[in-house]
Amino acid sequence: MDQQTLSLIVVGITFAIYIGIAIWARAGSTSEFYVAGKGVHPVANGMATAADWMSAASFISMAGLIAFLGFTGGAYLMGWTGGYVLMALLLAPYLRKFGKFTVPEFIGDRFYSKPARVVAVISLLAMSITYVIGQMRGVGIAFSNILEVQLEVGLVAGMAVVFIYAVLGGMKGITYTQIAQYVIMIFAYTVPAIFIAITLTGNPLPQLGLGSTLQGSDTYLLEALDNTMVELGFTQYTATEGGMSMLNMFLLTLALMIGTAGLPHVIIRFFTVPRVRDARKSAGWALVFIGILYTTAPAVGAMAIWNLVNTVHPGEIGTEEGHLAYEDKPAWMERWEQTGLLEFEDKNDDGVIQYYNDENEEFAAMAEEEYGWEGSEIVELDRDIMVLANPEIAGLPGWVIALVAAGGIAAALSTAAGLLLAISSAISHDLLKGVFTPKISEKRELLAGRIAMAVAILFAGYLGLNPPGFAAEVVALAFGLAAASLFPTLMMGIFMKKMNREGAITGMLVGLVSTLLYIFMYKGWFFFPETAMLPDTPEGWIFGINPSSFGPIGAALNFITAFIVMKMTAPPPKDIQDLVESVRVPRAD
Repeated sequence: MDQQTLSLIVVGITFAIYIGIAIWARAGSTSEFYVAGKGVHPVANGMATAADWMSAASFISMAGLIAFLGFTGGAYLMGWTGGYVLMALLLAPYLRKFGKFTVPEFIGDRFYSKPARVVAVISLLAMSITYVIGQMRGVGIAFSNILEVQLEVGLVAGMAVVFIYAVLGGMKGITYTQIAQYVIMIFAYTVPAIFIAITLTGNPLPQLGLGSTLQGSDTYLLEALDNTMVELGFTQYTATEGGMSMLNMFLLTLALMIGTAGLPHVIIRFFTVPRVRDARKSAGWALVFIGILYTTAPAVGAMAIWNLVNTVHPGEIGTEEGHLAYEDKPAWMERWEQTGLLEFEDKNDDGVIQYYNDENEEFAAMAEEEYGWEGSEIVELDRDIMVLANPEIAGLPGWVIALVAAGGIAAALSTAAGLLLAISSAISHDLLKGVFTPKISEKRELLAGRIAMAVAILFAGYLGLNPPGFAAEVVALAFGLAAASLFPTLMMGIFMKKMNREGAITGMLVGLVSTLLYIFMYKGWFFFPETAMLPDTPEGWIFGINPSSFGPIGAALNFITAFIVMKMTAPPPKDIQDLVESVRVPRAD
């Protein structure tokens, strides 16, 4: 049986499970559609939350970014895990106690204002649509690999699957589907990591293998990787001055942390448990389940780039035996070439592949003079393929490769479903029922929610063809938007009883608009790259701040603006202040 057939069988089995669960747990009421009837066990909800959280950015893209960024890629690990602690301590139990379906509903009621609810919906849609673009790209990459087709075809296939099971099930179906997806995802991520760690270091735990010596050598894996990268003109893998500046690393970590705590599609998961204390338990279990993957990711990234470099340069660099001949390319390279995400060009017509940092002018000049190299011949190497290609690069069995493909699709689909539900509920529950048509029937509300999901899938799929970056980078932009708009408003709504509607609305608008404008200046208006106004390079960034790292600046502007406006306007009514006090007081349930 060839690899494509095996992968299709494994993925097909997982799809049958997902769609079967979606049909079995089909939502029959708005309570089941939005919050699964508030009857999910904390452990099950923690597992579903982990699947909802560990998106294509986590499964497919994060280790790929770490592979190429090295040390500074740790910002993604620190930000995304640290944010969950913030959410568990500062937001989840209080929002669950408030007892509403959605984040905009909380903001609308807390700030006694329909305009506040509308602005929250706009913020949610901006964040969620940006986020789901990254997921659709992940879905497209995974499908294009399995079907051995171009990214565009894989993306359309993925959109069809998302439509079937997300639109049918609502939160009830999505919850139980995500539990199955987590199990598949974590096996798909850890099993090949264990195999590769044993092969390279003899240590079965990837987390420990990262700091171990290579098999049959006294040289540590990271030390060998540092030396090899320097030999190819790159910076040391473990160097702190690698992929991004310390300022951007700090701001990106902070953006991901507070952005995590403000994510509506994750916060809504804590509304699905029976009691307030179950929300805290769910957050704890989710952190455990997430930690399994996140502590494995640095090892996956390091081992992936090590295996790739040693595939292309199997011996001493500059010698005949030190380079891979084009005619000897392994099968996995041929497959990924068909997707358009990996491309080669024999620039010096010598029949072998050279991969090095040709942007390092000093090294490039030396390589041309001594070796006759005329540029790096891997002209396209999409970082998002590294995790999916890693088992193939390492020569693992076919069933492991198929399992990773299934896991990558599970990661992208699970988060896409949660985001689409957040978009759906924002439009049908918060805009239609909450603002424009309060008397809408439950049946029509569900229909509107499903139509909103379908439109969001089409829009995100279209932008997924030309995203403003790799999956994890697109997701980082979404987190920046959540950090700048929703997180400050939620925090002020819970912990500042004197914060009024004028302050909250103005703060949200300033945070959202400033962050969007900064992103659009570099990424293009509404992410169409040809409309970008400034070069998206360190030289073009204002004060050297990457668009992905701007979220904390927007959050600070949100807080400052809200506080100033609050001081200039009337305080909230007494009943609202009492409501805030009651939300913060512990309750024995």
